[in-house]
Amino acid sequence: MYALVIKQFFRSKTVLLAFGILLVLGVLSISTGKQFLSQKQKAVVKTIEQQEKHLKTQVDLHQDDLGLLLYYLKFSYINKIDPLAGVSIGQSDLNSHIQNVSILNLEGQKYDTDLVNPMRLQVGNLDLSFLIIFLFPLVIIALNFNILSEEIEKGTWKMITIQGNSSFQFLVIKLSIRIFFVSIVLAALFLLAKIILNIPFNLNFIYIITISYLYMLFWFAVCFFVILLRKSSSTNAIVLLASWLVLVVFLPVVVNNYITNTYSIEEAFTMTIKQRDEYHKKWDTNKIETVNKFYKHYPQFSKYKVKEDGFSWLWYYAMQQMGDDESKQEREAMYNKIKSREKLSAKIAQFFPPLQVQLSMNTIANTSLTHQVKFLNATTKFHEDLRLQFYPKIFENKKTNTINWKEYTPEFFIAKNNFTFLNKLFPMVLITLILIVVGVFTNSKYFK
Repeated sequence: MYALVIKQFFRSKTVLLAFGILLVLGVLSISTGKQFLSQKQKAVVKTIEQQEKHLKTQVDLHQDDLGLLLYYLKFSYINKIDPLAGVSIGQSDLNSHIQNVSILNLEGQKYDTDLVNPMRLQVGNLDLSFLIIFLFPLVIIALNFNILSEEIEKGTWKMITIQGNSSFQFLVIKLSIRIFFVSIVLAALFLLAKIILNIPFNLNFIYIITISYLYMLFWFAVCFFVILLRKSSSTNAIVLLASWLVLVVFLPVVVNNYITNTYSIEEAFTMTIKQRDEYHKKWDTNKIETVNKFYKHYPQFSKYKVKEDGFSWLWYYAMQQMGDDESKQEREAMYNKIKSREKLSAKIAQFFPPLQVQLSMNTIANTSLTHQVKFLNATTKFHEDLRLQFYPKIFENKKTNTINWKEYTPEFFIAKNNFTFLNKLFPMVLITLILIVVGVFTNSKYFK
């Protein structure tokens, strides 16, 4: 029976067209991921080369004044890109993965990013996660919406129920064949992605593959439930397409607007303005008052005294520090709201598999907003370590040649994601099982 059903399945030009489109778009999506990773890797290589040249040039120009040298010097901190980012780009195309910071006030440097065509950002990237979340369900709908209704409309279903051993078994066979060949296409794309994107076969890659297959099964369950309502082919198609529009397009927009309005981040603007204003105000503030605040932040540097007359690097860097200190409250409030957004998104996404899959893939690939915040926090620590290294040397008027500048090479940030497989995916599996059980139970009287 399987051979006959498979032969009938591939007689349809729609089937070949659907699989052809998936494979072509799959190759394009993997190419997009490869291009994205290549751009990031090239930027990292250039950054390493440029920092070495930059240090050498600036040290040669400012050999007599360490304070002036460190005014110009920038040090690179790099967010190492996981190859899985080529599968799920997430928000990593919006946020810079390289921070070039000096020991001046940090908040004004953190949010510098690459110049990117805004139209391209608006359209988004055709990565593999987009293909899985948006386009695979449409193909599944196209392959399944009429597997029962077509038999009924043609009058062949009565023959099947009379002649066959089990009409339910026949329906399951038709559905399983579609699951099998869709799974083969998805497996081929993942194999191609692994080879082209150089993805290591680790636990995170297995997570993404498993999530993708569970998501496919969810959509097969939706189709199974709808076709067991025993409506016409046109009604099934409309219901399934409406379900796709609601789950994949409409609800994510509604949820995003709700979360954005619930946790509006005004602090992003006020923080930038405040750190600039507080720094510039210090030019007209008494030096002693500024330096005393600096001593309060760094008691270990209170042994260094500032000159009341003339220019002093201690006073200047104290001003820079005050710009960051005065905007600290806004920065923490902004990060807390971002975390609240992510938590609320995760709670809502539990009930909507497309949202859950997208958030899960971004978390695993380290391309989520939460990961970017971790990187920015790590940048703050990196910047603070630099200050603590160089402040004493500046205040003690050390010569530039007393420092081994070759030690200062770009550092890398590597963060572990906090993805918990069972907690995240259990709701989607439960919804899938409920759809199957309810569909079978309500139609048990129709099957032998």
